[in-house]
Amino acid sequence: MKGSMASAEVLEPYAEALMSIAQSNDLTERIGEDLRSLLSLLESSDELRQFLASPVAKSEDKKAVLSQIVGDELHPFTHNILMLLVDRRRIIFLEGICKQFQVLLRQLKQTVLAEVISAVELTDAQKQIVREKVMGMTSAHEVELDTKIDSELIGGVIIKVGSQVIDASLRGQLRRIGLSLGAA
Repeated sequence: MKGSMASAEVLEPYAEALMSIAQSNDLTERIGEDLRSLLSLLESSDELRQFLASPVAKSEDKKAVLSQIVGDELHPFTHNILMLLVDRRRIIFLEGICKQFQVLLRQLKQTVLAEVISAVELTDAQKQIVREKVMGMTSAHEVELDTKIDSELIGGVIIKVGSQVIDASLRGQLRRIGLSLGAA
């Protein structure tokens, strides 16, 4: 059901409702941080995702586990939305709702998300150079980087911003040279 129209019809209203609550209470950053940490938690724990998605697990058990995991770290609004999602049997969509909220938050802050794939971990100076390059390309006020390591790259980086891809990797450069030699 991931990626289907039905899930989009669930994700957007919950994310928009949460954004509306966050904006009216001047908590967009705080709730954004809460959802980023929840997203990180979900991405790092297959067991938690499977437990929350399980139709066999009772709502009370899901609420207890979520409360135990997040404790007092989450803002009460974020905690309440988690409990509401469990009650409405929509907790399976938590990951998607978190991602959709992040999209809305980026739009609000005029921030773009740039996926950066490199052969090795980038230094802070290199990340800043990438941010400045992306800002120049997009006229965004801020750039959020999602960095990933791909050991097959040999060197360089690949930057994806929306549908735009900048391939500054060694593999990409060698491929372009090969294509130009083949065309000659």
